[in-house]
Amino acid sequence: MDYSFYDFLKLLGSLALFLYGMKIMSEGLQKFAGDRLRRILTAMTTNRVTGVLTGMLITALIQSSSATTVMVVSFVNAGLLSLTQSIGVIMGANIGTTVTAWIISALGFKVDIAAFALPLLAFAIPLIFSHRSNRKSIGEFLFGFSFLFMGLAQLKSNAPDLEANPDMLAFVQSYTDMGVFSILLFVFIGTVLTMIVQASAATMAITLIMCANGWISFELGAALVLGENIGTTITANLAALTGNTQARRAALAHLVFNVFGVVWVLCLFKPFTEGVSWLVDTLFGAQDPAVAVSFKLSAFHTCFNVCNVLIMIWMVKFIERTVCAIIPQKEIDEEYRLRFISGGMLSTAELSIVQAHQEIHLFSQRTHRMFNLVYELLHTEKDDDFNKLFSRIEKYENISDSMEVEIANYLNQVSDGRLSSESKLQIRTMLREVTEIESIGDSCYNLARTINRKRQTNQDFTEKQYDHIHFMMKLTDNALAAMVDDLKYPEQQSRDPRDIINKAYNIEHEINNYRNQLKTQNILDINSKEYDYQMGVHYMDIICECEKLGDYVVNVVEACFDVTKEKKA
Repeated sequence: MDYSFYDFLKLLGSLALFLYGMKIMSEGLQKFAGDRLRRILTAMTTNRVTGVLTGMLITALIQSSSATTVMVVSFVNAGLLSLTQSIGVIMGANIGTTVTAWIISALGFKVDIAAFALPLLAFAIPLIFSHRSNRKSIGEFLFGFSFLFMGLAQLKSNAPDLEANPDMLAFVQSYTDMGVFSILLFVFIGTVLTMIVQASAATMAITLIMCANGWISFELGAALVLGENIGTTITANLAALTGNTQARRAALAHLVFNVFGVVWVLCLFKPFTEGVSWLVDTLFGAQDPAVAVSFKLSAFHTCFNVCNVLIMIWMVKFIERTVCAIIPQKEIDEEYRLRFISGGMLSTAELSIVQAHQEIHLFSQRTHRMFNLVYELLHTEKDDDFNKLFSRIEKYENISDSMEVEIANYLNQVSDGRLSSESKLQIRTMLREVTEIESIGDSCYNLARTINRKRQTNQDFTEKQYDHIHFMMKLTDNALAAMVDDLKYPEQQSRDPRDIINKAYNIEHEINNYRNQLKTQNILDINSKEYDYQMGVHYMDIICECEKLGDYVVNVVEACFDVTKEKKA
C-alpha cells in the first residue's frame, strides 16, 4: 500500500490547520461582537421561539455550536439565563451549525477557495497589526477563514487515494455492507471522532471528503453526521463539570435533545435519507457526483436539525423535567465557596468575564451580609450567642481573604487568553473591585473586634452613643446596599453612570460630615463626664471604621462605572 507514515502525519497536520483556522475565526468574531452577543442572548430569549432564532443567529455568525453551547452554559451558571431559555438557544445552535456544512459544500467542492486564502492573508496582515481592537479582531477572523479553507484543501489532497490503494478500500468496505449494524457502527464512529476533535464542523468536513472521494455511501455519511450531533455535546458537558447544578442541567439538555433526535431518525432512517436525496436531486438537478453527495449530506444535516427542533420545541418543559430528575438539586450549603467560577475548565476568555463578574457581585453580597452580622453582634447580650456570632464573622473574614485570591487568580488566568482591549480594561477594573471589597470585609472584622474589646471592659455605651452608632451604621448600610445593587449588571444599567457615582459620593459626604460632627461632640461629652475616655475611644473607633468602610464602597463604584463610562463613550 503506497501510503506512508509521513503521508498520515500530513493528513493530521491538515486537520490541525483546519481546526486552528476555525478556532481563530470563531475567537475573532467573538471578540469583535463579544458584548453584542451577550446583550443579544439576554435580550432575545424571552420565549422558546426567540431563543431558537437567537441560537441560530449566533452560531451561524461565530461558526461554532460548541462555542454557543459553552456560552449558554456559562450564562446559566452565572444566572443570566434560565434553564428553559437555555434549551431554546441550544436548539437554535444545532440549526445554526449546519451553515458550516453548506459553506464547505458550496465553496469547498465547487470553488478553489484555498487559491484566495493567501491573497486574503495579505489584506488581513495590516488589520492584525492595527492598534484598534475591532480591526484586529476582523484581521483574526480573516486569518482563521483563510487557514480553515487551506486546511480543507490540504485534507482533500492528503487523503489517501483509495483507487490506487484497493487494500484500504477493502478495509473500509468490509464494514459497509452489514445493514443496520453498519449504520449503528458509523453513528458510534461519528460520536467518538467528534468527541476527540471537539468540533463537529471538522468531522463534518472529513465526512464530506470521505463521501466525495467515494470511500463510503451517502447513507453511511448520514450515519456519521448523526454521530457527530451526539459527539458535539461533549464540549458543553466538559465545561459544565465545574459549574453549578443549573449549568450541568443545561449541558445535559443538549445531550438529551440530540440523542432523542438521533433515535427517531434512526427509526425512520431509510425513508428519511431517500426523501433528502430526492429533494436535493429535484432542487439542484444533475451535479458532479462529489458535489451532489456533499449537497445531500448538508441537506440531511439541516433537515435533521430543523425537524428535530420542530418536534422538540413543544417538549421544552418535558426536557427540563427530565434533566432535573437526572440531576437533582443537592442540598449543599454553597455559602463558603465560589459559586460561579472554579479552578476547572474555563470557557472562552471573553465569556469567562461574565462568570467573574457574577462572582464579584456575590462577593459584595457576602460582605454586606457580614456588615449586618456586625450590627447584630452590637446588640447580642448572651456570652454563648456573642461568641458564636463573633466566630462566624471571623470565618467570613477568612472566606473574604480566600475569595479575593481565588477571583484574582481566575481573572489572571482569563487575561492570559485572547482578549479585546475592552475586556482587558474590564479585568483590570474587576481586580480593583475585588481588592476594595476585601477591604470592606476587613473593616467589618475590625468593627466586630472593637465591639468585642468594648464588651471585655464590662461597660456599655450610653443611649445617645447607641443612637449615633445606629444612624452611622444605617448610612453605611445604605451605601453598601446601593453598591451591591450597582454591581449586579453595570453594563445594563439604564441610569447614567455619572448619576450612580454622584449618588455614592453624596452618601459618602453625608458619612464624612456625620463622622466630623461626632468627633467634635465626643470631646465635649467626655469633658462633661457623660462617659469615660476609654468608652469614647471604642465609640469613635466604630464611627471612624464605618467612615473608612464608606470610602471603600466609593472606590468600588468608581472602578465599576468608570470603565462602563469609557466603554459607552
